[in-house]
Amino acid sequence: MSSPTQSRTQIAIVGAGPAGLMLSHLLARVGIDSVAVDVRSRREIEETHRAGILEQDSVDLLVDTGVSDRVHRDGYRHDGIELAFGGGGHRIDFQGLVGASTQLYPQTDVFMDLADARQRDDGDVRFGVTDVSVDDLATDAPVLRFTDADGSAQEIRADFLIGADGSRSLCRHMVPADRRSQYFREYPFAWFGILAEASPSAPELIYNHSPRGFALISQRTDRLQRMYFQCDPSENVDDWPQDRIWEELQTRVGANGYKLVEGPITAKSVLPFRSFVQEPMHYGRLVLAGDSAHTVPPTGAKGLNLALADVRVLAEELERALAANDTAPLATYSERALARVWKAQHFSYWMTTMLHTPREATPFDVRRQEGELAAVTDSVAGSTFLAEAYTGWPGRR
Repeated sequence: MSSPTQSRTQIAIVGAGPAGLMLSHLLARVGIDSVAVDVRSRREIEETHRAGILEQDSVDLLVDTGVSDRVHRDGYRHDGIELAFGGGGHRIDFQGLVGASTQLYPQTDVFMDLADARQRDDGDVRFGVTDVSVDDLATDAPVLRFTDADGSAQEIRADFLIGADGSRSLCRHMVPADRRSQYFREYPFAWFGILAEASPSAPELIYNHSPRGFALISQRTDRLQRMYFQCDPSENVDDWPQDRIWEELQTRVGANGYKLVEGPITAKSVLPFRSFVQEPMHYGRLVLAGDSAHTVPPTGAKGLNLALADVRVLAEELERALAANDTAPLATYSERALARVWKAQHFSYWMTTMLHTPREATPFDVRRQEGELAAVTDSVAGSTFLAEAYTGWPGRR
C-alpha cells in the first residue's frame, strides 16, 4: 500500500453540505485556505430532498456574500403563517409584527448554490471520499485522513479542523466523554411526509392542530407540494396507500375549514423527532458546527438556519484564532453559537408540544392546547414572540 499524499491547509472541514460549504466560502472571502470533504457524492446530496424555510438572515448571507441571488428569483417569500385550530385559521403576520419574512427555498437548492459557488471560486471541495478519520486534535496540527474518490490516500494537516458532518457526526464522537456534555430529548411521534404533484393549497404554510394530530401544509414549487402529518415513529409507509394518506390529511385540516388540492404522491417517508445539543462546541483544535453539534425537531424550521448561523460566527472567530495562533476564539464561538441554539431549542420544543396531540391525550389536553394557541393568536405580544422567533430574531445574532 502506497504512503498517503501529505499536504497542509489552514482549515480542514469534514462535511461538504450547506454548513461546510458556507464556511469554506466565507473563509475564502477573507483569504483563508480550506479543504472540505464529504463521503457523499455531489449528486447524492443533490438528490436528497430536504425542505427549507430560510430566515431573513440566512437569505441575506447567501446573497450578500456572493453565493447566489437565485433564492430571490426561485424562492417564495412568506410574510406569515396560518395557525389552524378550534375550527378556523389564524394568521401570524410576520411583516406587520416584526418587519421580517421567511423564504421558502429547499435545502437542496441552498446546497447547489454553494457547491456552484465553490466551484466557480476554485474552492477545494472533495466529494465521494472514504475512510475518513481525524486525529491529533489536541495538538497544534490536527490531521484529516481519507481516501479520495480516485482511490488515493490523503493526509492533510491543518491549523484547525471543523466537524460539519451532520447528525451522525464522526467528529462529535472524537471529543472525550469527560470533555463534553450531551443533552437529548426524544419525542413520542414523527412526521409522515409526502411530496405531491399538485398546485398549492394555500399561499403560506398552515400549521394545523386537530384532535387526530398535527398536520403541516407546506409548498415546494407551483407544481410540487410538501405535506406532513403526525404519526407514530414506528409507522410503516407501505401501510399508507395514496387514498388513505389524502383522507387523513383532508380530515385533519378539514376540522379547521381547509380543503387540500390533491395530486399523485411521488414520495413518502417517516421523519422521527429528536433534540440534541453537545457542549461545548469545540475541543482542542476541533470545532463542531450545524447538525454535528445540535439537532432540533423540524416544527420550528430551525435546522438549516442554525447551521448557517453557526458558520457565520465561526468564520469570524476562526479568522481571529488564525491571526493570534490561539484557541481562545473557539470558546467564544461556542458561547455565541450556543446562545442561539438554546433559544431555537426552546422555540422548536414549544411549537412541537403546542401543536402535536400526545398519544394519550385526553379531551382536556386537546382543549388546553387550543387555549394555548388562542393565547398566542389573540395577543399581539404572543404573536410577536412567535413571529420574532420563527423569522430568526431579526437583527440579533
